[in-house]
Amino acid sequence: MSIRVPKYRHHKASGQAIVTLSGHDHYLGPHDSPASHSAYEKLVAEWLGNGRQLVPPARLGTLSVNELLAAYLAFAESYYSRNGKPTSEYVAVRDAMKPVRELYGRTVVRDFGPLALKAVREKMIQQKLARRHINQRVNRVRRVFKWGVENELVPPLVLEGLRAVAPLKKGRTEAKESPPIRPVPIEHVDAVIPHVSRQVAAMIQLQILTGMRSGEVVLMRPCDVDQTEATWVFRPQYHKTDYLDIERTIYLGPQAREILRPWLHRDKSAHCFSPAEAEAERNLVRKQTRKSKVTPSQAARHPAAAPKRPKRDRYDRDSYRRAIEYGIKKAVVPHWHPHQLRHLCATRVRAEFGLDSAQVILGHQSASITETYAEANRAKAIKVIGVIG
Repeated sequence: MSIRVPKYRHHKASGQAIVTLSGHDHYLGPHDSPASHSAYEKLVAEWLGNGRQLVPPARLGTLSVNELLAAYLAFAESYYSRNGKPTSEYVAVRDAMKPVRELYGRTVVRDFGPLALKAVREKMIQQKLARRHINQRVNRVRRVFKWGVENELVPPLVLEGLRAVAPLKKGRTEAKESPPIRPVPIEHVDAVIPHVSRQVAAMIQLQILTGMRSGEVVLMRPCDVDQTEATWVFRPQYHKTDYLDIERTIYLGPQAREILRPWLHRDKSAHCFSPAEAEAERNLVRKQTRKSKVTPSQAARHPAAAPKRPKRDRYDRDSYRRAIEYGIKKAVVPHWHPHQLRHLCATRVRAEFGLDSAQVILGHQSASITETYAEANRAKAIKVIGVIG
């Protein structure tokens, strides 16, 4: 994203200084005067702090909810971005705004109170969303109004009213409960691996051995893997909590090193696991195992110079998940998803080495978070109760 700031300019017709922000001209007073320079610095600072847009403070509370949502989404598109592209949080914010816009888009901001927020929440319940997901969406709605207060678009009392709306409690609402994520049975994983590409198989095995997230394994590059010590260390170029300035360190033991080693022989900044590479390998296998002869018309064909959907140089979370789903369909086993591999690793580590070790491996700042990943080992519990019970 460009960081260019609009220039302080001379408006010759009036003799004033001028700056153009968000498509609107702002006159600053006599050109090159101290007051005009001060006004320029103030306006630009407010414009940058407000997500590169300006809304007159005189409109405090008089905006419609639609106008507030539009202003916030413009801010969120740049704030929740990475490498110039919106992150999944931006998508989540946009989805949370839909029922607000549908029910109260034309409502004046100052009239959006606790009952309005509860009505929006009820619509989410009717959409069959899970209770926890609804609570997350409601928090995102509140975040919009908090941003509005911060930027003098929403009266503070409006936010205080929205904060009074308590989250949905388990067993005290009609909202459905999302089932807890369980570790995938290892036999289901073993059944899928023969039906996926070498790249996807390697990522699956690395997740099981290291407990890394699917969004981390797809980012692996040789330059991010420190091989100077006996135990290699992988530090993703970015990760889920990097905005909190928390370093993510993933340790690679003997088995993980052997799986990863063949994928490090490439450009240091290239991604280890490439869908384009996997596609090329699949095409080569098809060609080598072809039983019928190639017709003259087929032999004369050439690959499209610019295919409509070219394969990317790396997987993302969605393409990785879809590749696993393809393998599951071929293997005819119950459905599972990549996040369950992280749970499988956590359960194994906790059963053998304890909760503290699982916390370190998963990169959690709190052991209470690890508790949701590392299931108590049933076999171990049965063995203990057989002795003491």
